[in-house]
Amino acid sequence: MMLGRWLLGLFLLLVGIANVLGAFVGVNIGTDVSSLPSDTDIVAILKAHQFTHVRLYNADAQLLKALAGSGIEVMVGVTNEEVLGIGESASTAAAWVNKNVAAYMPSTNITAIGVGSEVLTVIPNVAPVLVSALNYLHKALVASNLNFQVKVSTPHSMDIIPKAFPPSTATFDPTWNSTLYQILQFLKNTNSYYMLNAYPYYGYTKGDGIFPIDYAIFRSLPSVKQIVDPNTLFHYNSMFDAMVDATYYAMEAANFSGIPVVVTEAGWPWLGGAKEPDANIDNAETFNNNLIRRVLNNSGPPSHPTLPINTYIYELFNEDKRPGPISEKNWGVLFTNGTSVYPLTLGASGQVTGNSSAVFCVAKSDADSDKLQDGLNWACGQGRANCSAIQSGRPCYFPNTLENHASYAYNDYYQRMQSAGGTCDFDGTAATSSVDPSYGNCIFSGSSNSSIHGGFITPSAFSPEVAPGSWSSYLQISSFQILMPAALLALVFL
Repeated sequence: MMLGRWLLGLFLLLVGIANVLGAFVGVNIGTDVSSLPSDTDIVAILKAHQFTHVRLYNADAQLLKALAGSGIEVMVGVTNEEVLGIGESASTAAAWVNKNVAAYMPSTNITAIGVGSEVLTVIPNVAPVLVSALNYLHKALVASNLNFQVKVSTPHSMDIIPKAFPPSTATFDPTWNSTLYQILQFLKNTNSYYMLNAYPYYGYTKGDGIFPIDYAIFRSLPSVKQIVDPNTLFHYNSMFDAMVDATYYAMEAANFSGIPVVVTEAGWPWLGGAKEPDANIDNAETFNNNLIRRVLNNSGPPSHPTLPINTYIYELFNEDKRPGPISEKNWGVLFTNGTSVYPLTLGASGQVTGNSSAVFCVAKSDADSDKLQDGLNWACGQGRANCSAIQSGRPCYFPNTLENHASYAYNDYYQRMQSAGGTCDFDGTAATSSVDPSYGNCIFSGSSNSSIHGGFITPSAFSPEVAPGSWSSYLQISSFQILMPAALLALVFL
């Protein structure tokens, strides 16, 4: 009886914790890298940049060992080459789980298995055994009593939805009707989730100019150019949201609901060839920073506004050994020495809520740098904004970028002077936003979180391989890191 009460209390605590933590931003780790860091260095880099969720494309033994005790939540991968053997043999699936999952738990916090990568579109000849592979792996987890902690799913390309806009009319390619029905039934039965690889970069570059670049990289659109679904009248502020919503509508068209979507890949290349002008560092920085802000506001797409969109950025390092165009080799957000390719802030304590009345003044990401500098100087000088927090060694100094410092100064001025007629313009370099730009210990004036830091952690000391301050990242604490305290609380109070 006491054990039952203890387990019930623990379950309720963990459910509460999951709700508090909200959405997360993770990262993919590809290995087609000519100078890949050692496994211990990779983990040190992940921890230094406060990544709490990673996706592996395989089940690398040394990296899984190195991740032990880190608390980082890990999605391991069944490679496309392994899917056929596992789908044809329950014993092969059981051996795979025993070798690549059970052997490392609980020290390594494995929470999911991604079965293949875009199997239906990349290796369609294996599709007939994909569902069997999912079922065999799940049964092996059940046999190891790991099925509640480790979920099984398979990542899909947007290509299996031939017409994704308008989202409300999206349906799956009928070629895969039978297979997808069985996959969705499996996800529903096992309380798993739909894994989606969503790439607005390709949606834009292959779209023949149908959609503007601002729509692809989360920049706001003027009212006359906003993207609206004519059937639902939902406004889509980004192609990313439209892709996720198209997936929900496609599932509903197949008579399935209640299966959450997790984006297993999303990113933007920062370098391309002569015929790839949109693969550039400005677009990549804008896309990924805006992606992070969008995910961490804990909201869903228009059709499912209360379902957060957990997302894994593609990818940690540039995979210079990958075949194909130059852009294919340059999706990484970090160099292999741990320094960032471009400034990126992993975290924002602000959350958009429907009844929030808070308004912040922030610098525009595409503002002229000279005008931004002038605006920053004026705000901290004549404007009498309190700019002490953006000085070296203070909470808002990193990321040490003109945009970040200007945003803090602009907002401080705006919050102080708005009631006296102060505006948010700064020669066209600023705009108001309902998204709280606070992050970690850097709390912007007007934030409802000015006295709390709920769910966020400050950076730990950087390893020698990582340049201090090269990245300002404050991801939410993983559930594993607070699992034991939750268990202790349950034991004490029940």
